[in-house]
Amino acid sequence: QVQVLESGGGLVQDGGSLRLSCAASGRIFSIHRMGWHRQAPGRQRELVATMDSDGIVSNYADSVKGRFTISGDNAKNTVYLQMNSLKPEDTAVYYCNANHVDRVGRLQTYWGQGTQVTVSS
Repeated sequence: QVQVLESGGGLVQDGGSLRLSCAASGRIFSIHRMGWHRQAPGRQRELVATMDSDGIVSNYADSVKGRFTISGDNAKNTVYLQMNSLKPEDTAVYYCNANHVDRVGRLQTYWGQGTQVTVSS
């Protein structure tokens, strides 16, 4: 079993910054991608940013490009999300996930419990 734990959420004013952290732990064989999604009240969960284990390939939602940066430490199975120039519409619960491949090649996605980010206007 793999556990995913996020931290770093909170309340920030419009234009402020926050840094989210996420660590995967447990019976890890190989994680090939980690990422962040978010879900605002009354809306579907949406992708924010992902990063492959090589640390080279990353993907961002159009709404956060130029403001958010994903980074990570593959050796520690951790990923971070630096969020700058935050807007009230960024308010959501932010979820981290890890795409894990076991020794026989089975892929399973593990999710954290989420961390609340609130941006006040």
